[in-house]
Amino acid sequence: MQAPVRYSPDVEDVKPDEGQTIEGLNETFDTILQRVAIDSGHAVRSVHAKAHGILEGTLKIDPSLPPELAQGLFAKPGEHRVYLRLSTNAGDILPDAVSLPRGLALKVLDVDGERLPDAEGTTQNFIFVNGKVFQAPNAKKFLGSLKMLAKTTDRVESLKVAASAVLRDVNEVLGMVGIESSTIGSLGGAPNVDPLGETYYSVTPFRYGDHIAKFSVAPVAPGLTALTGNKIDASGRPDAIRETVQSEMQGIEGVWEFRVQLCRDLERQPVEDPTVEWDEEEAPFQRVGLITARPQDSWDEARVHAVNEEMRFSIWTGLAAHRPLGNINRARNAPYKHSAEFRQRFNGCPIHEPGA
Repeated sequence: MQAPVRYSPDVEDVKPDEGQTIEGLNETFDTILQRVAIDSGHAVRSVHAKAHGILEGTLKIDPSLPPELAQGLFAKPGEHRVYLRLSTNAGDILPDAVSLPRGLALKVLDVDGERLPDAEGTTQNFIFVNGKVFQAPNAKKFLGSLKMLAKTTDRVESLKVAASAVLRDVNEVLGMVGIESSTIGSLGGAPNVDPLGETYYSVTPFRYGDHIAKFSVAPVAPGLTALTGNKIDASGRPDAIRETVQSEMQGIEGVWEFRVQLCRDLERQPVEDPTVEWDEEEAPFQRVGLITARPQDSWDEARVHAVNEEMRFSIWTGLAAHRPLGNINRARNAPYKHSAEFRQRFNGCPIHEPGA
């Protein structure tokens, strides 16, 4: 196996028109934010608006990691409180019969070290989805897709439910012949799986101290792995996923491995194109810690308010040692902040980081 690539600023290729694309993202997210807020009377996130569970737990960093893995947050063993937010990726609150890719946002509390510019508080944030690649190679292409999705934000829910059923069937047929379509999944054709059994991926790369990496969170507790691939019947149950997770977490101790995939070849594991899957045989995921969530009420009212309403999750909130890399990540900074500021203004509810 090749040695991991050393991080240097020149691994990124910043294009001159990125600022213009970010302005377009902000404008398009505004369309989504405003329509949803006006329709419902409450502002939600511009992506991953609907939460299915808010969990509290701990991240225990493994001791005696080799030097290439003992980097940044994971440089020394220890234990941190964490919050986990399970979601789906739409920017409006849809019935769960519209099946979309799952998301997992992780906030690690009380993290020491040099912060990224404007990163308030003392947390390290990670954002994952249950797919290995992003749907667009760059922010400009993603903006085109987002504009199409924005046009459907206030469309009739029953049409979305019907379309989702058709797209799921299409995706299943494609899967039988070995084709996976992240685009069809993002439009409502994703399998309606139980989020507790899913493996999640950062999809985009990050600085990992001296190196470059992608991240993953994978279930390892038997109570979670028994749920992997389980489909949830959401017929007539708009919040079926939330209800399922709430019921299951009453009796499950959730345990997930936090894994790191070090870049070992910039040609074969590119920084700037997140549609390229990093081959796990060439660049394997390696465990660096363990996340544990005790049995709990995953829709506890106080915790939901504190995390879902009063916090934001941003990959740009964290350590300089885990700087987000690549065009898509650079384009996520301003829109995430923009979305949080809109929520704060509309709802009259201050958004802040623990420790800020």
